[in-house]
Amino acid sequence: MSNPLTISIRPLDSSTVTVVNDANDAFPVIGFISPQFIDGEWSYEEQLFDRPQSIRFPDDQLDWTSYIDSADRIVLLAFSGPSCVGQIRMHRDWNRFAYIENIAVRSDYRQHGIGQQLLDAATQWAKEKQLVGLSLEAQHDNVIACRFYVRHGFKLGGVDTLKQFANPHIDWTLYWYKVF
Repeated sequence: MSNPLTISIRPLDSSTVTVVNDANDAFPVIGFISPQFIDGEWSYEEQLFDRPQSIRFPDDQLDWTSYIDSADRIVLLAFSGPSCVGQIRMHRDWNRFAYIENIAVRSDYRQHGIGQQLLDAATQWAKEKQLVGLSLEAQHDNVIACRFYVRHGFKLGGVDTLKQFANPHIDWTLYWYKVF
């Protein structure tokens, strides 16, 4: 894939519901984030594993039609030709942020700026809705995603030690914010 990609970003519609999970590929788990709260500021250190692992979340089984033509929620899909190679799903949250429920890019299309294009489209949608920013959560073991968020202007805004109580592999949920 040395040629530049032509990517189009389109909202989910009834004809694309069948491809919405196509970008749900495995991703590498290379370590974990160790957050600290000092003097009113969040910071963190990365603890990297000697041997990275890989994880894949199950496909989302949602009522996708509730995202079509909704004033308060949207799924934006990234296409390379006819193939869905990425998606971002979000909704208007109670705190006037656009809450990103999921962002995914097919593994063979990563490192080509598609995640940035999806975030740009999410930002445009949020600003059109007069929201104050973007927010999302990530598990502490998703270091690569956390790095991506930081590169794109997100700041760590909080940590929850109980949200993943039933999941023995995740200690913390990290809350990330990008204020416009």
